[in-house]
Amino acid sequence: MNKETFTQLTAQAAPLPVENIDTDQIIPARFLKATTREGFGENLFCDWRYHADGSPKPDFVLNNPVYKNARILVAGKNFGMGSSREHAAWAIHDYGFSVVISSFFADIFRNNALNTFVLPAQVSDGFLAEIFKAIEANPYTQLAVDLESQTVVLENGLGGWFPINSYKKQCLLNGYDDIDYLLSLKGEIQRFDEIHA
Repeated sequence: MNKETFTQLTAQAAPLPVENIDTDQIIPARFLKATTREGFGENLFCDWRYHADGSPKPDFVLNNPVYKNARILVAGKNFGMGSSREHAAWAIHDYGFSVVISSFFADIFRNNALNTFVLPAQVSDGFLAEIFKAIEANPYTQLAVDLESQTVVLENGLGGWFPINSYKKQCLLNGYDDIDYLLSLKGEIQRFDEIHA
């Protein structure tokens, strides 16, 4: 069984108020040669994060020491568009983000994120704007994300709801990958087999 589960998280969020972020911006194609999930975090948003000589761009959010402990990424609408590369979700997870909040996710990215135990929380455009406003007012703002109730709540009590596939919700809550989930049903499968043998 996968030891990684997700139930609740209260943490600081890093704001990236850019719309239509595609997977090549999340992890450029030149880094896709690796076959394991480790090591992608250092190249997350590489072309936005570093100069050509490898030095960090001081104005990019992930290079701001204020956000060094952020475990939630808040992004503009239409996050994860473009190619189907799983590496985009791997890079986000490897960097240390457990949640990405946006008002729209590309379907393939959403599924890849869930398979990587990263929660894509899709909130309304209005609530996303409120989150950005709260972070702008206080960069250390904490967001409370609750998978059971499917909510994101700001420190001022303002909250929003996000949808999630019930199967994937159970996988995240229990730390299951697809095989783990099937194994969790072993007893039910055996009973069905006995009844219909």
